[in-house]
Amino acid sequence: MTQRIGLFYGSTTCYCEIAAEKIQAQFPAGMVELHNIKEVPLSACEDFAVIIFGLSTWDFGEIQEDWESHWSDIANLNLNGKMIALFGMGDQVGYTDWFQDALGMLHDELASHPQTSGCVRIGFWPNHDYDFAASKALTADGQFFVGLALDEDNQYELSDQRIARWCQQLQAELAELQ
Repeated sequence: MTQRIGLFYGSTTCYCEIAAEKIQAQFPAGMVELHNIKEVPLSACEDFAVIIFGLSTWDFGEIQEDWESHWSDIANLNLNGKMIALFGMGDQVGYTDWFQDALGMLHDELASHPQTSGCVRIGFWPNHDYDFAASKALTADGQFFVGLALDEDNQYELSDQRIARWCQQLQAELAELQ
């Protein structure tokens, strides 16, 4: 696997940025380029064949502010044929009815536009070992999240292990697709 990966994230409290840096560290040096969408337009993701998007869910299922300010830009992206993975930050205890909702909302937004719906989605993550009431980020069968689900508030001790396993999964999926 030698393709460059563009990792685009929004981060208010630095947790999503820290997760992005940990994901980057799981790949060979120089392979993953980090881009904070507060400083880089989303259109820059079109330069990559493999893209990782990271965002957090705020309060009662709201999108992180940097993503919210660029949400309408998603409709103008041409992502057809690109491989897309998602990761999200959320609080399964304090916001149990909205856990990882922004992750699901991003997944659904990508699926709703003709020029983004043709992307190949990878990195779905099993939903076991979490305790929440509801989530928009679950697949139709309810067995997986549409991307890696991290909870720095309640399961901080599991994040590094989850990131490592997810990155191994991504590498395997990318190798199969090439």
